[in-house]
Amino acid sequence: MPQSLPISFLSDFGLDDEFVGVVHGVIARIAPDVHVIDITHGVPRGDVRAGALSLMRAVQYMPEGVALAVVDPGVGTQRRPIAAETPWGFFVGPDNGLLSPAAAIVGGSIRAVTLENPELILPSAGATFDGRDRFAPAAAVLASGQASLDELGQAVAPDDLMPLVLPLPETKDGAVEGEAWWVDTFGNVQLNVGPDELREIGISEGDSIDVVVGALKRRAVWVRSYGEVEQGSPLVHVDSAGMLALAVREGSAAEYFIVRSGSSVVLRKP
Repeated sequence: MPQSLPISFLSDFGLDDEFVGVVHGVIARIAPDVHVIDITHGVPRGDVRAGALSLMRAVQYMPEGVALAVVDPGVGTQRRPIAAETPWGFFVGPDNGLLSPAAAIVGGSIRAVTLENPELILPSAGATFDGRDRFAPAAAVLASGQASLDELGQAVAPDDLMPLVLPLPETKDGAVEGEAWWVDTFGNVQLNVGPDELREIGISEGDSIDVVVGALKRRAVWVRSYGEVEQGSPLVHVDSAGMLALAVREGSAAEYFIVRSGSSVVLRKP
């Protein structure tokens, strides 16, 4: 039997209920030698975009193998359960845009199937836990080599998989209008704006920046690290994913700038 691949597991299940443990259990019963890495189970409930962005940020640092992702508000509907092959490995989850950004960043889907093989679906009286009944078995057999992608179900064209449309920043009139993509547990706010957009409007590292959220305008400075400003001071920096982020040293940028995921954020020269 070929050497097993690791499974990198992400969901919005949280840790209060048994759901994460049950998925681990199903994988262990099918493929006891497969190692499972928990990326996060703290994706906001049903927030496909947040899950997709989290998987996209993480997959570049995961060992090649199988990505099992479950943020599935459409479970039990006509949305397709799928598995896709990429140059990095396999992606297993719902076809609702959750997998698309991460698959694209590692080279794109080469082949894909819908999960229809009844021999690889756990029998269940309900239809609300595909993470257990369809996705976990599929991930387990792919990771352990017990089944090929073609054995999981019917082929589907990769171009037919659901994309996730992500907003792009807009540069005009000496300002960059972007969006808050993600607020982490520290209150740091990742934007969909890269450092090149700021340079386009004449802002360089070390410069002050006006940050406008709705009717609120506050000033921050572009620095490399938190330690370059005083405690409680706001800053803009390039985060670990290479995007611009708002932060407050030893504080919460989300609270300081009154911003949440999805908020419009304008950056301009003072």
